[in-house]
Amino acid sequence: MNIGVIGAGAWGTALANLLAQKGLAVALWAYEPEVCTDIVRFRENKIFLPEIRLSGRLDPSNDLDQVAAGKDMLVLVMPSHVFRSVAMNLVHHPTEKTMIVSASKGIENETYLTMTGILQQLLPPRLHGQLAALSGPSFAKEVGRKIPTAVTVAARSAQVAEAVQTAFATPYFRVYTSFDVLGVELGGAVKNVMAIASGISDGLGLGLNTRAALITRGITEIQRLGIRLGANPRTFMGLAGLGDLVLTCTGTLSRNWTVGHKLGQGLALDTILSQTRAVAEGVRTTKSVYELSKKVGVEMPIAEQVYHILYDGLDPRKALHALMSRTLKQEHDDDAGVHDINNS
Repeated sequence: MNIGVIGAGAWGTALANLLAQKGLAVALWAYEPEVCTDIVRFRENKIFLPEIRLSGRLDPSNDLDQVAAGKDMLVLVMPSHVFRSVAMNLVHHPTEKTMIVSASKGIENETYLTMTGILQQLLPPRLHGQLAALSGPSFAKEVGRKIPTAVTVAARSAQVAEAVQTAFATPYFRVYTSFDVLGVELGGAVKNVMAIASGISDGLGLGLNTRAALITRGITEIQRLGIRLGANPRTFMGLAGLGDLVLTCTGTLSRNWTVGHKLGQGLALDTILSQTRAVAEGVRTTKSVYELSKKVGVEMPIAEQVYHILYDGLDPRKALHALMSRTLKQEHDDDAGVHDINNS
């Protein structure tokens, strides 16, 4: 199998290396020339995935067409805000036999589309059955170190899901399959918003009680949005939902948690973002989630307060007060929204 991985950030590099170490032919497209130079010279992505030795079978290139042409599988790992622009330059390469796997986590601003939603706009309908989404609790650095990890790959086609599952599976990287592409993508995207909230809480010096409450109510918000959009509610109790949420809300390797933590400590968002070249997807996704929730009429109070902190400069302590002083209610009142959807 010949594979092209598009995007050489930490996650793209880790996935490309995993595949190359299995003996597959893997070409990796990097936007930054220095990333290619470092991989060729040192077998290391010093910028985005330092201290991880990369396989000699991993072939880096700055030539997008060269990496994408004639591949059996394309793995797309671009930041969500450039996903469309990069994908537009790829659409002439896939054939009916090319599997296209999105491993990017985000929701596009303005269109509110997931990454496979963008691909469905750009690709002809005959290729839509070849799309898949890979997500789950998986820090790139730990995957690079071969620490046991479990993820989910979702596709409409069982054949595609199982082929991707087989391609990625290793003794340390276990892959489950699902048919719920939308749910898997929503879980992977919206958890980043909740991770910012968790980081803010930790940055404020709040306790484990607060974090547990954020995670629990966070999964409620993710599930509520997912059900309204037509996803399977069970997906959000799995690896791409609760699993990824717990990881990013508690792990200090999370870029989104780190952004939130610095916000809680009083740093300005512009200052935080200027300090790293890595992308914290949750910042842009928060805007999408906030606007989408208003559009479809789904209550997401945590996401709403994160939006006001990021985009309106709301003091995090005032956001906390707003959350804690909301009208009291039964815990499972939110289930009424599920019945409304099912009856609509």
